[in-house]
Amino acid sequence: MKKLISFLVVLSIVFCSCKQEQKVDKTNNEPTSEIAPVSDTVMENAVIYEANIRQYSPEGTFDAFTKDIPELKQLGVKIIWLMPINPISQTKRKATGGDFASKIEDEAERNKMLGSYYAVSDYTKVNPEFGTIEDFRELVKTAHQNGIYVILDWVPNHTGWDHVWIKTHPEFYVKNAKGEITDPLNDDGTSKGWGDVAQLDYSNMAMQDQMIKDMMYWVEEENIDGFRCDHVEPTPVSFWEKAIPQLKSKKEIFMLAENDDPKFMKDDLFDMEYGWKLLHLMNDMAKGKKTLHDFDTLMKTIDTLYEKDDILMNFTTNHDENSWNGTLKERMPNNKEIFTTLTYTLPGMPLIYSGQEYDLDHALKFFEKDSIPKTKGPYFEVLKKLGALKNTNPALNGGKQAASYQRMQTGNDDVLMFNRSKAGSTVTFIGNFSDKEQSVTIDLPENTTDYMTNSPLKLESGKLILNPWEYKILAN
Repeated sequence: MKKLISFLVVLSIVFCSCKQEQKVDKTNNEPTSEIAPVSDTVMENAVIYEANIRQYSPEGTFDAFTKDIPELKQLGVKIIWLMPINPISQTKRKATGGDFASKIEDEAERNKMLGSYYAVSDYTKVNPEFGTIEDFRELVKTAHQNGIYVILDWVPNHTGWDHVWIKTHPEFYVKNAKGEITDPLNDDGTSKGWGDVAQLDYSNMAMQDQMIKDMMYWVEEENIDGFRCDHVEPTPVSFWEKAIPQLKSKKEIFMLAENDDPKFMKDDLFDMEYGWKLLHLMNDMAKGKKTLHDFDTLMKTIDTLYEKDDILMNFTTNHDENSWNGTLKERMPNNKEIFTTLTYTLPGMPLIYSGQEYDLDHALKFFEKDSIPKTKGPYFEVLKKLGALKNTNPALNGGKQAASYQRMQTGNDDVLMFNRSKAGSTVTFIGNFSDKEQSVTIDLPENTTDYMTNSPLKLESGKLILNPWEYKILAN
């Protein structure tokens, strides 16, 4: 009898232990936080933030970034786009200057070279440089608790040379006449200069299916809310016509394409693309090379090319611009604020790149560790105020049911004025896009105030005087 009782006690302990293990496993697989799937409503008033985890903090970790997510909420951020979080290929790892790290003789210097985020060695793992999968889950959970969605930077065009497919599925890659896997090539057969990655072959349907499966992992298992897809132009539209509906069958997700070709947004494929043309125009306007006449031409072109429910991402900087083409201070030395404000007030979704909120004024290193200054200054308050207006005023809706855009004539070729209107709300932007004082005749209601300064607008003989690169926002 004693033996029977002992046996039952042991059995009971084992049974309880098994139940506890199952409970833990179940908890790990549950969504990180309750948040409604991303929707068209979210896209209307969202600010998107590009997070460079490596450079965001001295630690360069998920954990360090997670602690600052409440700060991003203050800026009106609704979507966080994480630059690639996957492990980086060590084979042919890139170094500062563009050569391979393996060619650096000094070991200490060689080890400083961490490689490109976009040379992925495993689509379903996280870069140990940033932390663990548990740290990543905590990031997603914290974002969701703050009402912010998380999308991953996805690299569909190529992998790093360490990727398991190189050995297990060489047929997944493009090969040259000798049967060797190649790096990405131009149309004339010359290299694009991306020697640290191997070109995937989208004529291989098995590769396409595996790519979708790997993307699905992050939606189903890690509860992410969408993808920013890198360099989509070489990938066939037919792949996205297959992939996106499958991904969205699990839950609604947000899809951003690094492209400015409307074909990738037709028939509800990608939700948003890059406003590259606007960025390039603003760069030229900042240096006096282009005028508001060119701006008006671009706005008409965009209206012709894109459908009403297409969304463009408006930005003055991102990881490519900052690292390769110049900082905001270099490209827009005296006028970055007026152009940044334009990205919030025009139709579309404004982007903040890591460090922009802290007035980052140096080019972040791309292949090795760097860090951004994190001292709040006037620019943080500018973005905070713009974010609040974007979040709350329907007249700045920029999604699939965007507010109207109406260009107003000013009689001054250097002064831009336009109205945005929706649901009884109106926002008016007035800006001087020159390095000289300008005036514009305008009829304003009494006690009209500038939203950004909360100070009354003063007219001189019915004219509004604007200093070089000065702007006003009127909102009701």
